[in-house]
Amino acid sequence: MFESIIKNITRFITLTPEEEKIFTDLLVCEKFPKKTVLLREGEICQFEGYIHKGCLRMYCLDDNGTEVTLLFAIEDWWISDIASFQEQKPSKVYIETLEDSEIYMLNPATKEKLLNEVPKFERVFRMLVQRNLTTLQSRLVDTISKSASNRYLEFIKVYPSIPQRVAQYYIASYLGVSKEFVSTIRKRLASKEK
Repeated sequence: MFESIIKNITRFITLTPEEEKIFTDLLVCEKFPKKTVLLREGEICQFEGYIHKGCLRMYCLDDNGTEVTLLFAIEDWWISDIASFQEQKPSKVYIETLEDSEIYMLNPATKEKLLNEVPKFERVFRMLVQRNLTTLQSRLVDTISKSASNRYLEFIKVYPSIPQRVAQYYIASYLGVSKEFVSTIRKRLASKEK
C-alpha cells in the first residue's frame, strides 16, 4: 500500500524496516473527490501530503477575485502550504483536487513525532523544501524573462501530463495568459508535429 511513498522517501534516505513502520503508522490515507478544496485562504494548513493518486492545484485570488494558479501537483509529488503549516499561520492560498485523489498525509503533530522518532527524516523534508524553492525560483525567472510561448513550452516539459488532465483555463491561469492564447499555441505546436 505504501510502496510509492517509501520509494519517494528512499531517494533521500535509507530506512530500516522499523523506521519504515514508524513512518507508515503515522500516515493517514485520505481519499478526496474531484473539486474538493483541502485548504482555503485564511485557514491554517494542517497537512503535508504525498499524492499517491490524482492531480491538485494551488491557487490564490488576485485583487479582482480572479484565481491565479501557482502550481500543479500530481502523483509522486508532495503538496502543502509550507509557510502556513510550519508557522501555523493563516494561509494565503487554496489547495484543490482537480481529479479524484488519494493522499498520504501528515499533520503537525504526526510530523513532529516522526522527526523525533526518526531524525533522518529532517533530511527528507529539507530536500523537499529545497526542491520546492528551486521550482518556484525557476518559475519566477521564466515568468520575468521568457515569452508566453516559451513559458508554455517550459510548462509542458515540467508537467507533460497536465495538458491532458486539466482544463485549459487552469493552464492559462498558471502561465498568466488567456485561454485563447493557450489554444492557439497548442494548435501551432500540433501542426508542427505533423
